[in-house]
Amino acid sequence: MKKKRLLSGIRPTGSLHIGHYLGVLCNWAKLQNEHECFYFIADWHTLTTKYKDTSELQSDILEVAKDILSSGVDPNKSTIYVQSAIPEVAELHLLLSMVTYQNWVERDPTLKDMVRMLAEDEEKAKEEVTYGLLGYVVLQTSDILSVLGELVPVGKDQVAHLELSRDIARRFNHIYKTNLLPEPKSLLTETPSVPGVDGRKMSKSYGNDIKLEDSEEVASKKVLQMITDPKKIKRTDPGNPEDCQVAYKHYEIFADKKTLDVVQDECKTAKIGCVDCKKRLAGIMNSYFHEIRERRVSFKNDKDILEILDAGNKKARQVVRHTLEQVRDAMKLKTW
Repeated sequence: MKKKRLLSGIRPTGSLHIGHYLGVLCNWAKLQNEHECFYFIADWHTLTTKYKDTSELQSDILEVAKDILSSGVDPNKSTIYVQSAIPEVAELHLLLSMVTYQNWVERDPTLKDMVRMLAEDEEKAKEEVTYGLLGYVVLQTSDILSVLGELVPVGKDQVAHLELSRDIARRFNHIYKTNLLPEPKSLLTETPSVPGVDGRKMSKSYGNDIKLEDSEEVASKKVLQMITDPKKIKRTDPGNPEDCQVAYKHYEIFADKKTLDVVQDECKTAKIGCVDCKKRLAGIMNSYFHEIRERRVSFKNDKDILEILDAGNKKARQVVRHTLEQVRDAMKLKTW
């Protein structure tokens, strides 16, 4: 049976953290064995909200690429590329924008999410919306359709984001009497909620994240900062794992059932203090990410990464060029 073509991307915001790994990268590594996968580093998407400072953009791209590769995504199985290395995607974005109604874009939940990233004050955020950000969802659609993507892995809260991509593909096919563009379907993936060390959502901007690049020593120090049961003040106080919203949540993600049973008992009966409990958690997490860290440090220089990206860029561009040729043909645009 022919494998379906799948596309997914990630914004280069610097070194990725364990939340990115659990929510995206480990799924990418699994899906590459089931589908024809195209994974891209979305630097154009980053510019829609962070265009004012691009000083670290290139280094961020390389760091994200290292995290992708060290997480088990195999360039021999998947096509890994940089969005801006494929200029044909920008032309496709332009052409698809011609058939996309303005009110479709304005009501799309993706745009609303992006606007919320700009500022907490809604009116101030609206003032910061650029033409590029307004077209974010059309560019997102162009990414998918440029490789004729049939599947897009998303969490349950992102299913609605794909509806506009289907609408655009359907409208293009109807206007130009073709079946060229597929209507991409969502591939639901499990996305565990990973709290940061302070209890808020794990995020680089909050400074509460544990990065894939962190050494065992750095990661252990961050684990020891994790919030535990606020009612367990003294070492001899019994605790409740259900009230330990950060440390125990990570136990649930990384530990096996036998260990969880031990943690439950030791916490409730005050057989162990929170510091020792978190030290054990640090050991479990360091063991979990040991191979990933080893693979990451194996990239001794940027040249190795650049060669992999260059190969992926060439492969992706060939596919996208073919798609664009067919789109131009359907629209009766001459290739000069």
